[in-house]
Amino acid sequence: MSLPQLLGLLLALSVAVHVGCVGALVAWRGGARPDRALLVGASASGTVCALYLTAVGVYQ
Repeated sequence: MSLPQLLGLLLALSVAVHVGCVGALVAWRGGARPDRALLVGASASGTVCALYLTAVGVYQ
């Protein structure tokens, strides 16, 4: 794996984790139970990671 590919992967994971945490916190503060909020955050994280990696794959 080249350095730009590795940096792109780390950036995708970082963005996905941040979006997932924000999604879980917003759901929890919105009244969802902690287990549901965790599922919301995990699904948001997975979606963002998939979209980012798809965009990078199409761009290259």
